[in-house]
Amino acid sequence: MLSITLDTLGEDDRRLLRRLAALIAEMTISKTRYTDQFFMARRQGRPLSLAAEIQYAQLPPLAMHTPQVSLAAALEPAYEVAGDSLDYALNGDVLHLAIIDAMGHGLEAALLATLALGAHRRGRRMDVGLLELYALREGSIDGTFGLEHFVTAQMMRLDVSTGYLQWVNAGHPEPLLIRGHRVIERLESADRLPMGFGLPAPQVARHQLLPGDRVLFFTDGVIEERGPTGQEFHEARLIEAIERVVPSSKGVIQTVRRLAADLERARGGVSSDDSTLFLIEWHGRTADHLAELDIQQDTDGPCCRGRRVDLTGSS
Repeated sequence: MLSITLDTLGEDDRRLLRRLAALIAEMTISKTRYTDQFFMARRQGRPLSLAAEIQYAQLPPLAMHTPQVSLAAALEPAYEVAGDSLDYALNGDVLHLAIIDAMGHGLEAALLATLALGAHRRGRRMDVGLLELYALREGSIDGTFGLEHFVTAQMMRLDVSTGYLQWVNAGHPEPLLIRGHRVIERLESADRLPMGFGLPAPQVARHQLLPGDRVLFFTDGVIEERGPTGQEFHEARLIEAIERVVPSSKGVIQTVRRLAADLERARGGVSSDDSTLFLIEWHGRTADHLAELDIQQDTDGPCCRGRRVDLTGSS
């Protein structure tokens, strides 16, 4: 947490402080490339499992904000996550997103997820379409692990200038569209088996977002987890949690953090499977100025929960 105390605070001071925060954030990010001290401080002295170490090394920053779009993610259990992963990149007006859940647990799941993530990035950087991207990832999984392994996944593309969202669903739970403080619908697509069975690519689904719309992508561990009574969460309990958390939360970062904490309390602090929340919000604004970085640190997790990135410069 970056804190500065001033006797007075005017608009010029705010602009200067945002620039200072952006500079500190850039320095912190660059230094993490050649020191472990920032990672070790966030981990509170607790070691990650080997699978989690591999997964976190592959992840992009787990929050981003620009004038046009914001996103934030949380992965659980933070110190043992293995098969879940995600990725994004903002290239021009196109935000590329992916969420992955590799079969199994532990090291093998982490390696399978890493392969799927690498194949996704390769296809994204080749600038291929969603169906071609699906085929590349499918071929990589089949060619390396064979038909006995599979990955559920969603690959999405959002035009941040228009709010036009396209996605391919491969065995994942359907994302939820949040408007205002309520979940208004599932973003449905044609039924599809997971990747890794050597089948043709599925259909591309499409939806036009409105300014302020949020879309929550999540893995099945979120809704298949069981609470202390042994009852599965199901989608209805997730929706209840969303509509309880959203009205009192400011921005996607705080929303995801509070939602993850709310779900953790509901299951009694026990996680039997990986679970991932991946929330995006389309603002509907133009990119008429550069985004600014503000990295803030707390002590409640090693990576995604131990680092908060707010590119607006607000807390």
